[in-house]
Amino acid sequence: MGNKVKLRVMGLTFSQTQTGSYALVLAEESGKKRIPIMIGAFEAQAIALHLEELKPPRPLTHDLFLSFSRAYGVDLKEVLINKLEEGIFYSELVFSHDDETVRIDSRTSDAVALALRFKCPIFTTVEILEKAGIILEEKAETEKDIEEELPVDEDPIESKPLPELEELLAQAIANEDYETASQLRDELKRRQDIEG
Repeated sequence: MGNKVKLRVMGLTFSQTQTGSYALVLAEESGKKRIPIMIGAFEAQAIALHLEELKPPRPLTHDLFLSFSRAYGVDLKEVLINKLEEGIFYSELVFSHDDETVRIDSRTSDAVALALRFKCPIFTTVEILEKAGIILEEKAETEKDIEEELPVDEDPIESKPLPELEELLAQAIANEDYETASQLRDELKRRQDIEG
């Protein structure tokens, strides 16, 4: 269908307008337009965990859904953000099972979290992209720049020795404190990049 535009997950950032909310930024794959979508903390955590490649000790709801689908031979073929009404995005999950295609309505935050896990494409329509798409300023064009907009923890983890960081990361994952785990993982990666 020529009306579909492929998107990729560009990153997450804290909402400047709604406390406790996050903006999920989706980017037009072959263009400069970005679609910011307001999502809740739980959904942001589910997306961030996958982006950060952190594996929780117990499966989250989206991981459970993936395991359940795979166990019964159901595959998520694509996600389509197909409607925008009064600032709310609506999505559709397109599943296949044997020769059958099934379409199921979904919240966009859940749809994106599932798309990342199933490694399936995310699409929207040309109309939605024209209506909701924005072109970010030059400084916020990359994933790195969006990550830099996130608040930095005041605790100087940069000064902690490597073994302590690794131990703190294991503890954070065990305690299901994924926000801290993400920060610790970023610092470990930063040091590996410097040393490597």
